Amino acid sequence: MIPFAEKTGRFTLITGAMAREIVVSKSGKAESVSYIDKASRTEKKVYAKAFVVGASACESARLLLNSKSSLFPNGLGNTSGVIGRYLTDSVGSSGGGVFPQLTKMPPHNHDGVGGMHMYMPWWKFDRKNEFLRGYHIEFGGGRTLPGVGEFHSLCEFNEGYGSSLKQRCRAAYGTYIGFAGRGEMIPNEQSYCEIDPNTVDEWGIPVLRFHWQWSENEIKMARDMQQTFREITEAAGGTYYSDVAPDGPHPYGIEDGGVIIHELGCVRMGNTPKTSALNGYCQSHDVKNVFVTDAASFVSNPDKNPTLTIMALSWRASDYLMDEAKKGNL
Repeated sequence: MIPFAEKTGRFTLITGAMAREIVVSKSGKAESVSYIDKASRTEKKVYAKAFVVGASACESARLLLNSKSSLFPNGLGNTSGVIGRYLTDSVGSSGGGVFPQLTKMPPHNHDGVGGMHMYMPWWKFDRKNEFLRGYHIEFGGGRTLPGVGEFHSLCEFNEGYGSSLKQRCRAAYGTYIGFAGRGEMIPNEQSYCEIDPNTVDEWGIPVLRFHWQWSENEIKMARDMQQTFREITEAAGGTYYSDVAPDGPHPYGIEDGGVIIHELGCVRMGNTPKTSALNGYCQSHDVKNVFVTDAASFVSNPDKNPTLTIMALSWRASDYLMDEAKKGNL
């Protein structure tokens, strides 16, 4: 979108700027953004009639929470107290197996884009599961270039020394198929971010402190992922390898919050200002000329990646912003 904006002649790009605070006037509207110029390490301001925050979910929440004033002592637009709350990430658990039939595949050049995989959509929606919502599976393998930690994984599967060990490793090379489940997390009050009272970044801006807790629903979903990976592998004649445990800090291999990097939901939208920070157009209930157009506005996210939904909501919010501006409502 940036090249299109540049062609209008009414676009200014400021780089090396670390936003610190959105400043609110006595009228209750946002009037400027205070930022740190990283080159000069000085504070500057940008004034505008409307402000669109899109720093990514957690950083957008951080900016709003750091924007305190007499009108908003708990953060800009946070009279509901929900900013930073109900933070979610995709549920993730992984595994894989070796498929002996792939040893017959002749060696070939397998170079290509990194992260290539196939996609298995959610298919168990028509049956009774132990958990709510669903997940998809991303799976792939092949004769890729060796990656970080790959030798460590080989040592888990093979013992030996010298040429015999090398031969076993070569025989298994390209026969491994990995599975990664990506599921929907149900928001909960124990997963949130807040301003750390004791720590600031190198620009003197208070950073976030995170709290995270998976519910039993997500843990049951991770268990189902592991069971499914094993069933698929064994049904195809392969051997499933997994060292996940049903307990401990990562039951059934569930990843920590933030690992899947689909953070969203901590400046949630809703119809009621008492329980949400934004309306359905990503506009602040409290400060009408402030919009938040990243995944912070989400109240839920299915198993899909959120990027295209972010773009759709941003486009919708932009159309609404322009319409409100023409009406003089901002």
